[in-house]
Amino acid sequence: MREDKRTSAKFKGVASMPSKLGNMMHSDSNIPLITSKMINDVKIDSSNREGSFTAYDQARLSGEGSPIMMSPWNRNSPFTPWSNFVVVQNPDVHQKKLPQNALVGSIVREAGHIYSLAATYDLLYTGSDSKNIRVWKNLKEFSAFKSNSGLVKAIIICGDKIFTGHQDGKVRVWKVQSKNSKVHKLSGTLPTLMDIFRCSIKPKNYVEVKRNKTSVWIKHGDAISSLSMDQEKGLLYSASWDRTFKVWKVDNSKCLESVKAHEDAVNSIVAGANDMVYTGSADGSVKVWRRETHKKGTKHIFVQTLLSQECAITSLVFNESNSILYCGSSDGLLNFWECEKQLSHGGVLKGHKLAILCLAAAGNLVLSGSADKTICVWKRVERSAHTCLSILTGHTGPVKCLAVENDEETLETDDQQWVVYSGSLDKSVKVWSVSEQSPEFSEMQQHGVSSWGSIPSAKY
Repeated sequence: MREDKRTSAKFKGVASMPSKLGNMMHSDSNIPLITSKMINDVKIDSSNREGSFTAYDQARLSGEGSPIMMSPWNRNSPFTPWSNFVVVQNPDVHQKKLPQNALVGSIVREAGHIYSLAATYDLLYTGSDSKNIRVWKNLKEFSAFKSNSGLVKAIIICGDKIFTGHQDGKVRVWKVQSKNSKVHKLSGTLPTLMDIFRCSIKPKNYVEVKRNKTSVWIKHGDAISSLSMDQEKGLLYSASWDRTFKVWKVDNSKCLESVKAHEDAVNSIVAGANDMVYTGSADGSVKVWRRETHKKGTKHIFVQTLLSQECAITSLVFNESNSILYCGSSDGLLNFWECEKQLSHGGVLKGHKLAILCLAAAGNLVLSGSADKTICVWKRVERSAHTCLSILTGHTGPVKCLAVENDEETLETDDQQWVVYSGSLDKSVKVWSVSEQSPEFSEMQQHGVSSWGSIPSAKY
């Protein structure tokens, strides 16, 4: 995989931020040095935008020679998967009152860098560079199912269906069995083999996916980078390094539309409110698309470009509570736009030393995970102003993915708390209790959390 020279040097030799959790974490001597190639699973190469796709690389698709293709998830380990530092052993995070802004527990396994997470009430799904997708319940391993592809780059849960996006460019659909919730069976792939066959008959259905290489338009020509769901409309969006995003009808697995969205890899896609869709790319741009009904399918109309810069866009998230779009990029900055103000630029949050790799939003909070191994917790306090409530430290590798769930015990209280899951290239998933209230500094120090205090304005 080619690297952007402007960013690759930043990822090398990153030192872990000091934390009292450092001495309590399981030390794995087999964990390799985290390199820029591993972080660049989020495509940051924006050089050579002409000619063949910069995102397309057959070796990357097959996984051969990749430093992240390590031993499988299910290798025997002498260590307990969950190590709990703050509360009692094997707590039920949805039934016990959690401490404020604290580390609750950590999955530590000796194989599998964590690339994707999805949470629903008491279940957590984890995807890695192995062929297994594991399911955890109340901090205990609950189930697992195996795909034919390696890297699991995205996971979406919709009812009894689980959608997973993979390095081979396919979206796989799994269904939870009604008689045994531990059993997940593969119910199909997107696109289906029958749809590929039907589409391949007509020459007009072929598009260029690489110089002198064509394929039917319903297939992604490179790795899936991101998935997003519009549950109200029953639509699934898949973004890919092949520069396109595709729209799928969930109830019949049909590909409704393929949109050539960017000049380089599409790293992130989110479906927002009012039929709007947002995409971020390695070409440094954030684009807005409006969905329109078109015959039996959809048609996405380009509306505007919110951002155009040299640094790659790595992650997007839409905060439904405040109607704000947040955008993380490889320079470590977090831009945001306010939908209620006609997508006017609200400001920039500066909290990371290295690239932002993932984002999550809940309530008035937005969380950013970074290659600098930290997670910043931001709160929107008024208008465009944000406060950095805390910096969660403890990971020994880049934070690659985040997921947030309600803490059910605090739903009716003034102090809303959230259960936050963070996956990292240090092969662990950590579980945090995060509050919308400003935590006491002494309490954060006790639980391995650092604070910046209050930042009056997020506009720099």
